[in-house]
Amino acid sequence: MNTDPTRRTLPIADSRAVWRETRALAATHRGLVARVLGLHALAALAALAGPWLVGRLVDEVSSQGSRGTVDRIAVGLAVAVVAQTGLTWAARRLSFILGETVFAQLREQFVGRAVNLPLSTVERAGTGDLVARTTNDVEALSHVVRFGIPSLFVAVMTVLMTVVAALFTSPLATVPILFGLPFYWFSTRRYLKHASDGYLWERATYAQLNGVVAETVDGARTIDALSLVGVRRSRFHEALRECYRAERYTLGLRLHWFPSVVFGYYVPTAGAIVWGGWLVINGHITAGAATAVTLYIQQMVNPLDEVLSWLDEIQVGATSLARVIGVGAVPPDRTATGEQPDGADITVDDIRYSYRPGHDVLRGVSLDLRPGERLAIVGPSGAGKSTLGRLMAGIDGPREGRVDVGGVPLVDLTLGQLRGEVALVTQEHHVFVGTLADNLLLARPHASREELESALRAVDAHEWATGLPEGLDTVVGSGGHTLGEAQSQQVALARLVLADPHTLVLDEATSLLDPRAARHLERSLAAVVEGRTVVAIAHRLHTAHDADRVAVVEDGLVTEIGTHDELVAADGPYAALWASWRDQPSATSAAAGSPAPGVGQGRGGGEPGPGTI
Repeated sequence: MNTDPTRRTLPIADSRAVWRETRALAATHRGLVARVLGLHALAALAALAGPWLVGRLVDEVSSQGSRGTVDRIAVGLAVAVVAQTGLTWAARRLSFILGETVFAQLREQFVGRAVNLPLSTVERAGTGDLVARTTNDVEALSHVVRFGIPSLFVAVMTVLMTVVAALFTSPLATVPILFGLPFYWFSTRRYLKHASDGYLWERATYAQLNGVVAETVDGARTIDALSLVGVRRSRFHEALRECYRAERYTLGLRLHWFPSVVFGYYVPTAGAIVWGGWLVINGHITAGAATAVTLYIQQMVNPLDEVLSWLDEIQVGATSLARVIGVGAVPPDRTATGEQPDGADITVDDIRYSYRPGHDVLRGVSLDLRPGERLAIVGPSGAGKSTLGRLMAGIDGPREGRVDVGGVPLVDLTLGQLRGEVALVTQEHHVFVGTLADNLLLARPHASREELESALRAVDAHEWATGLPEGLDTVVGSGGHTLGEAQSQQVALARLVLADPHTLVLDEATSLLDPRAARHLERSLAAVVEGRTVVAIAHRLHTAHDADRVAVVEDGLVTEIGTHDELVAADGPYAALWASWRDQPSATSAAAGSPAPGVGQGRGGGEPGPGTI
């Protein structure tokens, strides 16, 4: 078994952190926990009345007691059953309320921690780990909190009260309870010794499988185009086999544990019958006392089984809780110094960056970006263009060197301040569940309704936005009013207008849209980029044609920088890229389209490209 998930970057909380979180939750809901325990104690007491009354009934009948006494015992037995039913219902109801309350708090804490994770950490972890924690782990934790906690309260209280009642009835007849301890003790110790690592392994394989599936679905077109279906199928089968091995391991633990535990349930009952009969024959206790104790021991089977069964679920829940809490253990990727930028100029000074130690993606890149300038960054695939764009947007910090705005490193700014200076705009966008106004207020929480409408007008979205059934108060996102791709990206651009950064880093923001939708957004982008500094990561060269300057990135280095005409005349790497691109049929057809605004507008034609969102 491999329990060392080397590919995981999101941490897992240790047992001490899990206990601290559990104690904190219990302390937060101390009053509700006390009421739950009190009701369960009363329900357990009512349940204990039954065996005691049955014992009394046996003694009365065996000693030929009066009919009136027997009737009173029978009525008392009926009352005890009714009382137990009512108290158990009330206790379970309050337990479910406690479970839902605790789970709601855990879920809100997890979401808050997840959305505050450093973006660089999330991207290094990949989609699988975080998605698995958001779905599988939260679901497992939900099951334990909602049903496990109430069931454990009932079972533990019932077992404890039953043992006390049995001892009170006859300590001597209660001795067989000890007969089951060896079966519980040794098998449970073995199970607990291996279960934690086993379930950690199992959850890690879920994360790995989720990642493989998500990445395969996201890259389906690329996989098909490059004939990588067999490779991805093999990768999926490998992840599935690892899941199978982990599941089989934890199932084996349970298969070794459960038979011993079940055997231990019935040994005390059989012992109580034999031992109690011997005690009655020899006159040590009455038949009623032996009957009551035997019923008490038999009555312990169900709650004890529930305790031990939930012990397995609790192992899963504790593992999931450790993974959920672990999200909050990710250290921040930056510490604000409080320095304030002096100006809007962006400076890249001899930066080096690597995703893996010893493999630099950028190897000493330097750039000076003047306010209001349009800079296109071009180069072959894998040269480091997008990585450079991420560093210039402050998503991550360089391993060496600096990326400054107004003389202050981007990583020295708070995230809120950073997004007011520089914003990265990619082809990915998201409409959150909520009203359209809520989606816009994410960029500026205290914006007025007039400011929201002004931002929508700026991106040519005011007409359709106000035409929604409830206007800006229309619920959009999953389960709400569906927005088209172009409308969704206009919402993203409106957020950008509200955030009002002076520098935009554009990385193929409309490459996934069809040409008609992309052209519809050109007017929106023109309003957004007007008067701002723009860095366009140009995967298609028409975007670079009319930029103020073009930087060519090759193998992690800036090998050329200048205007389009200067670089073509220099007959270097850019000229070769330009000639190759112009020879492609797509470039000819693109030239017939409408010109793209901003960086891509002008002589190079206008296939909608990265400069459009």
